[in-house]
Amino acid sequence: MSNQPYEGYDPYAQQQGWAQQQQPYQQQPYQQESYQQESYPQQYQQEPYQQPYEDPQQYTQQWQGQTWETQAHAPVTAPQGYEPPAHPEPGAQGGGEAPSYGPATVAGNSRLTDAQRARQEGRSPIIEPGLQPAALTAVLGLLLSGAAAIGSYGLLVPLVLLQAVTAAGWFRLNGMWPARQGIALAFLGALVSDVALLVAGRDNAPAAILGTLGVWVLLCLVLQLRSHADPDERMYGLMATVTSSALAIVATGYLAAEPDAVTVGAAAVAVAVVARALPLPTPASVVVSLLAAAGAGIAMGGLTDLGTQGALLGAGAAVCALIGHRVASYDYPSRFVHFTAGVALPLSAAAPVVWVLGRALG
Repeated sequence: MSNQPYEGYDPYAQQQGWAQQQQPYQQQPYQQESYQQESYPQQYQQEPYQQPYEDPQQYTQQWQGQTWETQAHAPVTAPQGYEPPAHPEPGAQGGGEAPSYGPATVAGNSRLTDAQRARQEGRSPIIEPGLQPAALTAVLGLLLSGAAAIGSYGLLVPLVLLQAVTAAGWFRLNGMWPARQGIALAFLGALVSDVALLVAGRDNAPAAILGTLGVWVLLCLVLQLRSHADPDERMYGLMATVTSSALAIVATGYLAAEPDAVTVGAAAVAVAVVARALPLPTPASVVVSLLAAAGAGIAMGGLTDLGTQGALLGAGAAVCALIGHRVASYDYPSRFVHFTAGVALPLSAAAPVVWVLGRALG
């Protein structure tokens, strides 16, 4: 029994057997290495170029799933009568077919904007404020018209609202949003103009309004010079701030005009803007708007001392209101543009005419 473990256990023999088992694996790397050294150039010329070239193309052609682009946005075909350019740009669609445009993606698909598509189809890219902004303008105009009969301080409430919407709307119309500092500066200029007019009185209205405007232009210039933005951005911001301030300050003309003139002029603007929003051709809509404003001027003039002269005041205010309405029209704007600039600019643009014609006719 004592000799059994020595006869059955031979560590050298077991080690030799293990070495024989591992010998093929030890010889294999050498054979593989020699094989690779002999055939490496041939593999390098065939396999690395054939396999990566075929697999991506194969998967790309067999892809059948729905993507975000195919579900949410259908490609847009060019309008009828489109002619491809004689010298297409590099990378354009070939074959002389009408190009199809889809939404812009990371793959580089070109996309036509709504304005560009409208121009190619012969439509106007300008969208005018609709009936809802016109209704808000009419409400604000009627508030001005009714508050003028109460007095200057009663008129001040809707006037301040008009000036605030004017300042915000002009910045949004120019694509500058948020522009809190510029809006606040323009609105502050309007408030200063209102206070200066109330202190100086209607007889000194030109000095109060123009003096505030001059001071605010200088203030805007100084603030823009202190800006660290690029020169182009500084100039653009300066023009937007000055224009917004000027429109908001000029609206103080309602406070400077005679109460009867404000009653007639604001009501005429309200009627003119609503008539302009009716679904009519543009020339017919303009004519109907002016006639409706003149009729409103006569009607409101009968309630005041202006009488039939209210027709001239109403038509003059309507002309300026339509100019402001056209300025508020935009190249496919957001709804916020129409509900700020589209509401306020017709009334703000008519304020100087209401003041001038009110003094001339009164």
